[in-house]
Amino acid sequence: MRQLCVLVLAAVALTSCKHSGGPPEPRVAPGAPLISYADMVDHVAPAVVTVRSERRVRAPQQFPFFDDPFFRQFFGGGAPRRPQTQIQRGLGSGVIVQADGHILTNHHVIDGAEDIKVDLGNRQTYSAKLVGSDPPSDLAVLKISAGGLPVLQLADSDKVKVGDVCLAIGNPLGIGESVTAGIISAKGRATGISDGSFQDFLQTDAPINQGNSGGALVNTRGELIGINSQILSPNGGGNIGIGFAIPSNMAKTVMSQLIGKGKVNRGMLGVTIQPMTADLAQGLGLKETRGVAVSSVSPGGPAEKAGMKQGDVILEVNGKRVNDPNELRNTIAAISPGTEVNVKIARSGAEQELKVKLAELDAETAQAGSSGGGGEQGAATLGIGVVPLTPELAQELGLRRGTQGVVIQSIEPDGPAAQAGLQPGDVIQEVNRQPVRTPQEMRAAFQKSGNRTLLLVNRQGRTQYVTVAPSR
Repeated sequence: MRQLCVLVLAAVALTSCKHSGGPPEPRVAPGAPLISYADMVDHVAPAVVTVRSERRVRAPQQFPFFDDPFFRQFFGGGAPRRPQTQIQRGLGSGVIVQADGHILTNHHVIDGAEDIKVDLGNRQTYSAKLVGSDPPSDLAVLKISAGGLPVLQLADSDKVKVGDVCLAIGNPLGIGESVTAGIISAKGRATGISDGSFQDFLQTDAPINQGNSGGALVNTRGELIGINSQILSPNGGGNIGIGFAIPSNMAKTVMSQLIGKGKVNRGMLGVTIQPMTADLAQGLGLKETRGVAVSSVSPGGPAEKAGMKQGDVILEVNGKRVNDPNELRNTIAAISPGTEVNVKIARSGAEQELKVKLAELDAETAQAGSSGGGGEQGAATLGIGVVPLTPELAQELGLRRGTQGVVIQSIEPDGPAAQAGLQPGDVIQEVNRQPVRTPQEMRAAFQKSGNRTLLLVNRQGRTQYVTVAPSR
């Protein structure tokens, strides 16, 4: 036995010596095909374009007091130097979705643009017209005067599975069209790192960088499964393997409405909702933790007319199970206003079905991104989304028992509330010295406000007054 061991070791040593001069030979059967997506990329890449945008902005005036004749006399009476016009340029990608020149891209790629150019893969450049843009979903549709163009077929993104191989195609950092590969890392993500309010992202580790926005995320059959939109990076720099794409089903719904009527109409249920926890489920009489809890019902809204009440738990919409607030909001928003939907709820442990005729979610509320497709106008004018302060939320925020108000759940970075220093997690207890406990009470208080509003804000148990100038 000892001799056998020595012989085996010797054989291993000889094998190692044989390959010590270079890398080991790959053990591939002769004539086996290489794994390659080259043919698929050759078919898909011509339908992905580069989008360049420009807008003119005035530089700030260096010496604004030159406009005053009193000061002008000290500088020889010369005419004041007028601020110069600067050009801001943006770079992104897009996907040809119709052979007649309709192109799908991100709203943030062309936001505020006065001139848009599209570069095709054959090096031809076209001026593009904006057909329509939808900030809440961060999608936009462009049109160029060309025909017979290559297009990408949209896949059913609901059938995409975590672990599926995917490829990202676009123009990262302006270096030219590039292809990267990865897998679908997760589905149904909501990042909260953009102005987009309706988020249902596909997460991927396929490298995505600046300039990839608006480009294609495709499956191995060459079908469009998503529009690349965001990356998550701790230093605001390049890709770290966490990228997000708008799923093709959402893109298809928004695109068809933008092409058909230039805007997007969304359904509204008229409730504010919160995630379900084990403690909350037990308190509401549920045997298992599922659905979303209704924390308030808008007076006179579709849900109230259908008989929905505060404390109900929404379990299903049209037979589709509801798992979290973001999923419910996206589901309701994708349904046309005026449509009657079947909503299964649980109340005091018993299940029942309600028929709810959806209203239309107004554009301002959609952009503010309030919960459940039922936002409140007062919160929208501040650029925030709010929910009632529940005992569970109060405990989570470290507030005293009995504290009342509404909690800021989301906030627009450039909105009036953010400019006044408000943050997610702040609790608004009063509006113009009037106590508020629900989004509806907040809306009523705002209707009496003038040009400036006085808020009493509770942050981690400490209260202070904050004045805000709401947008009208």
